[in-house]
Amino acid sequence: MAVTINGGGTITGVGGIASAWVNFNGTGTVAIRASGNVSSITDNGTGDYTVNFTTAFADTSYCAVCSAPDPNSANFTDGCTDGVSSFSTGSCRVKSGRYSSGRYDNSVYNVACFR
Repeated sequence: MAVTINGGGTITGVGGIASAWVNFNGTGTVAIRASGNVSSITDNGTGDYTVNFTTAFADTSYCAVCSAPDPNSANFTDGCTDGVSSFSTGSCRVKSGRYSSGRYDNSVYNVACFR
C-alpha cells in the first residue's frame, strides 16, 4: 500500500493511520513545525515534553513512538532515551537525553501516535 497524506495531515499506509503526529523544535521556545491532531507542546523542563492532542483518544491503548535525531551530533546514544514515558487520552509525555550526560533539549523531535 502506498503512503499518503490527506489535506488534514493524516498519514495512511502500511500498518494503519497515525492518529496524531508532530515535528517540533525543543530548543529555546518550543515550536511546532508541522503536526496532525496536536494542539500544543508543553515544555516540562530540559528534555521533557508533553504532546497535547487536539482530539483525545478513546483510551490509553495506543502506540506512541518518538525520535530525536540530533543533526549536530555524531553521538548515536542521543535521542528519546526514555521514549514515551506516560500515556493519557489527551496527551503523551516524551523525554530525551544522552546516556553519558543526562537530559538535553534537541532541535528536532518527531512523535507519532497510532490507534
